[in-house]
Amino acid sequence: MNKQTVRPNKKFILLSMLLLLLLIISITFAIMIGSVSITPLYVWKVIFSKIPFVQNWIEQDWSRSQEIIIWQIRVPRVLLAAIVGGGLAIAGAAIQALVRNSIADPYILGVSSGATVGATAVIILGAFSFFGIYALSISAFLGSLIAIVLVFFLSRVGGRISIFRLLLAGMAVSFILSATSNFILMMSKQEGGMKAVMYWMLGSLAGAKWSNLLIPMVIFVIVFVLLWLHYRNLNLLLLGEEAAVTLGVNLQQFRIQLVLLVSLLTGVLVAVSGAIGFVGLIIPHIVRLIVGSNYKYVIPISALLGAIFLVWADALARILIAPEEMPIGIITAFCGGPFFIWLLRRNNYSFGEGD
Repeated sequence: MNKQTVRPNKKFILLSMLLLLLLIISITFAIMIGSVSITPLYVWKVIFSKIPFVQNWIEQDWSRSQEIIIWQIRVPRVLLAAIVGGGLAIAGAAIQALVRNSIADPYILGVSSGATVGATAVIILGAFSFFGIYALSISAFLGSLIAIVLVFFLSRVGGRISIFRLLLAGMAVSFILSATSNFILMMSKQEGGMKAVMYWMLGSLAGAKWSNLLIPMVIFVIVFVLLWLHYRNLNLLLLGEEAAVTLGVNLQQFRIQLVLLVSLLTGVLVAVSGAIGFVGLIIPHIVRLIVGSNYKYVIPISALLGAIFLVWADALARILIAPEEMPIGIITAFCGGPFFIWLLRRNNYSFGEGD
C-alpha cells in the first residue's frame, strides 16, 4: 500500500519539476523572440536587476532600449500568456468535472460571449469611457458577470442547479449575446473598430502591461489554491451525484462555488486577453492521458501545461506573419482541431482514462 501511494506522488513531483523547468525555458525563449533578438543572458540579467537585493550583484551592461524591450514589453506579455494559459486550463478541468463531460470548456457558461458584448460596446460605441484605459477590461468583465448571473438564474429549478439546464442556459445565453455583439458590429460604420473587435474575439495579448497583470495573477492563484484544496470533491463529482452525496459532498453548495470560481477566473482572463479558445478544452484532455483523472494531479499539471502551451502559442502568433501579428486564437484552433481528430480516432480513450 505504501508503494502504491509513493509511486504516483514521486511521478507527480518529477513531472511537476520537469514542466516547471520547461516553463522557465519557454518563458526565456519567448522573451528572446522578436524583431530585436536578445540573448538569454541579457533576458535574465535585466529580470534579476529588478529584484531588490539581487540587483546590486548585476552588472548593467545592456542598453536602455534593450531594457525597455525586455522589461516593459516582452516580460509582461509572456507572464500574462502563462497566467491566461494556466487559468483557462484549470477552469476547463473544473468545468469538465462539474458537468461530467470531457468536451466542456470554460466558455460553455456564456462567459466569453458576455465579455465580447462588453468589449464591443467599448470599442464601437465608446461605452464606459470614464474608466479610461481600463474601460475595455472592466466592461468585458462586467459583460461576463452579467452572462453568468443570467445562466445561473435560468438553470435553477426549485432552488437547485440542474446541470442539464446549466448547459442549455449557457448555450442559449451565448447565442443571444453573440447575436448582440454581431448586431452592434453590423450597425457600425467604423472599419477600424470592426477590425479591433474581430481581433479581440480571436484573442490577443498585445495589450499586456505590468498594470493589468496584478488582478489576473491574484485571481488565478486564489482559484488555483481553492480548486486544489477541493480536489477530493472534484473527484467525487466524476462518480455521479448519488455517490458524491453519499460520500458527504454538499452537492448544490459545491456546484455554486465551482461555477462562481470558474466564471470569475474566466471573466478576468477574457477581459485582458480576449476570447482564446481550445486551451480549457485540450489541456485537461492531455493531462488526463498523462496522469489519470485524479484532480490532485490534474489541477497543478493542467496549470503548468496550459501556461507552457499559451506561451509558445503567443510566441508563434508574434513571429509567423511578422511584422504583423496573428490573433492567438487562430494558433490555438490550429492545435486544438487536429488534436480532437486524433482523439476521436483513438478507440480506447474515455473520460478519466488513466485511473
